[in-house]
Amino acid sequence: QKQLVESGGGLVQPGGSLRLSCAVSGFTLDSYAIGWFRQAPGKEREGVLCISSSGGFVNYADSVKGRFTLSRDNAKNTVYLQMNSLKPEDTAVYYCAADLYCRRSPSINHYWGQGTQVTVSS
Repeated sequence: QKQLVESGGGLVQPGGSLRLSCAVSGFTLDSYAIGWFRQAPGKEREGVLCISSSGGFVNYADSVKGRFTLSRDNAKNTVYLQMNSLKPEDTAVYYCAADLYCRRSPSINHYWGQGTQVTVSS
């Protein structure tokens, strides 16, 4: 059974940083791509970043370029989303999703975590 569990969300002031984790089980990170998505209140879910099974990166959102980065630890089966210089507009529930390839559209990613709330506010 493929499972994904996000953690690391919370309340942070503008300009601050957070690191989200996506711990996976039931598969390995060298066989599936892991994408990060977010959904703000009243908005559609959108793609943020993705790391492919071979370790390549895909940026889905211009708004996070230069601020958000991805990394992974294959031994821990965990992908990390490092978020720096956070802005109020980054406030959302953040989800990780797994599929064979990086897929921008949330609707075609097969496996999802439960999400973790990130709130950027002073």
